[in-house]
Amino acid sequence: MTSRLEPGDTAPAFTLPDSEGKPVSLSDYLGKSVVVYFYPAAGTPGCTKQACDFRDSLAQLNDLGYEVIGISPDKQEKLAKFRDAEGLTFPLLGDPDKKVLVEWGAFGEKQNYGRTVQGVIRSTFLVGPDGKIVKAMYNVRATGHVAKLLRELPS
Repeated sequence: MTSRLEPGDTAPAFTLPDSEGKPVSLSDYLGKSVVVYFYPAAGTPGCTKQACDFRDSLAQLNDLGYEVIGISPDKQEKLAKFRDAEGLTFPLLGDPDKKVLVEWGAFGEKQNYGRTVQGVIRSTFLVGPDGKIVKAMYNVRATGHVAKLLRELPS
């Protein structure tokens, strides 16, 4: 079983390529609050809905002091296509070897149509300016998640 992060834990460091192949590190956001969300696959219906909800709420999140980073196991080319198709304006990072997904507890056993499978666990984390986990949410729903997150954000 993948271990899960809890509030107060130090967020695991990462450096991953974005949709342009440029390395992005969590440490780039030190001193800022950031929403890090993990999703299964760029361009699928649920992941598109979730990404577009983040896109449509980005100004509100930014006004509340939060940056947004999306991470999936997709390669750079697929991320670039997804970004362009949906007009996404926040970094999409690729983790094809799933190392970061595992470190954050966002990859492992999950239920899919009643069967237990290995895969990406749709998860969202709030990371504080000090690099600590403020909130860890696992098995979130793609639809309505961003609205729920906005309601629950610490102000």
